[in-house]
Amino acid sequence: MAKVLIVDDSPTQLASLKRIVERLGHEAITAEDGAAGVDLARRERPDLILMDVVMPNLNGFQATRQISRDQETSHIPIILVTTKDQETDRVWGLRQGAKGYITKPIDEKELVKAIQQHLG
Repeated sequence: MAKVLIVDDSPTQLASLKRIVERLGHEAITAEDGAAGVDLARRERPDLILMDVVMPNLNGFQATRQISRDQETSHIPIILVTTKDQETDRVWGLRQGAKGYITKPIDEKELVKAIQQHLG
């Protein structure tokens, strides 16, 4: 069982992603904005992070950059899960350190495949 951190400011999205992660047999922990996500990543050391992009305080690109550039958390794969569907957004997200990029509305099969791929 892996520990998956889900960072999203939408309670509906958090609940939906949490259900998917738990159905796969993993533990889900949640944060409601990028700053809380960075803090939780440092404290909990999850095996994987699912990160929204459009959030208050610290957006997902900024949070991804902080997590992926911190020696303590740089090993944690981050999959951006976002409504931002432009190719430039995808490229920028991967440049910030994300290992995957999935657009909303979520295709559950695509998400499950990405989770399994990054958890080995």
